[in-house]
Amino acid sequence: MKIERARPRRVGQFLFAEIVTDGGIVGYGESGAWGHLEASEAALAKYCGYLIGKDPRTIERHWQIMHRFAHFNGAAVGGAISAVDIALWDIQAKSYGVPLYQLLGGAVRDKLRTYAHVYAKDLDGVAAYAAEKAREGYTAIGHFNPFLDEPEDNPYFLGHAGLVEMGLETVRRVRDAVGPKVDLMLELHRRLTPAEAISFAQAVEPYRPGWLEDPIRPENIDGMAEVAKKSPVPIATGERYFNIYQFKMAIERRAMSFARVSVGICGGITAALKIAAIAEANDVQVAPHNPISPIGLAACAAIGFSRANVAIQECPTGYDNYVFESTPQLLGRNVVDGDLTIEKGFLLRPEASGLGVTLRDDAEQLRPPITRAVSMRKHLDGGVVDQ
Repeated sequence: MKIERARPRRVGQFLFAEIVTDGGIVGYGESGAWGHLEASEAALAKYCGYLIGKDPRTIERHWQIMHRFAHFNGAAVGGAISAVDIALWDIQAKSYGVPLYQLLGGAVRDKLRTYAHVYAKDLDGVAAYAAEKAREGYTAIGHFNPFLDEPEDNPYFLGHAGLVEMGLETVRRVRDAVGPKVDLMLELHRRLTPAEAISFAQAVEPYRPGWLEDPIRPENIDGMAEVAKKSPVPIATGERYFNIYQFKMAIERRAMSFARVSVGICGGITAALKIAAIAEANDVQVAPHNPISPIGLAACAAIGFSRANVAIQECPTGYDNYVFESTPQLLGRNVVDGDLTIEKGFLLRPEASGLGVTLRDDAEQLRPPITRAVSMRKHLDGGVVDQ
């Protein structure tokens, strides 16, 4: 078996790899570098050129070469490697006519717990949408920002006391809306300093959040470890990590209880398997991060159905065209064929071969490529704010 054609495909806010063998098997993968798709597409085109004429089944060899041939790496390159790696695994599973999780050791569960996204600009909207998702059967609400996803043109300012109180009020309202048994997965979007994160974690504990995700910027692994040490609420982080060594360091420093593995950034299925093994050996659970299309979600699901320490899966139902609004369907559902079915908050185990979803031939016509402009929210003092 040889690779005959390989190309990047830009579709809306997504970047895919399409790899075709000489026997006509087509594999799809996706880059999760959604903020820098132009750079990731350039790296992906370079890797596609390398693949022509190669055997797609030597996945580990290709993974090692892509990572190591020129020493330089990063999120855009990691996204390109991930897209290729996912597509190669898709081809491998399709060649055997089995779902991808079968090649990864077989299914450890029949269905995979998920959490719903909540996007809203005000507190009433957050509480109402969270209650709606709880009524649909979701047992966890995620992408839930206690400090709200307000418009970037709205200058930001909250003092320490005001910040903590605002976050508490949001969590209080949502807890009242969904009841005592729904887990609240708090997405802090790197908004806080370590001191603020520790204060907020201690204050919000009575509402029993499932986790605090990225309370501070995750690049500072020692800083995140200090927050985790003093927080009574579990810390989730890792979505921005683009190699296995960052996860190794964060896990060894006890900077996380939940490894937020971006299968579309970290190096694909191959890297996610390695990270899950490191996490399992350290009693850390995996919660794959996925803000991209159903192809990215299907790659995460292959890990979720084959690894016992996967706790929950993110299912994006919002942020369409980079707009902070909730939607009833999975993000990017209209550009793929094949179904990923969610019932009462659980993703059902797919039975189709490979990833179980494929990119439509007319995907670029349905969603012409768009670019995320460079911008950040301003602080009232003229500085910038992570959001």
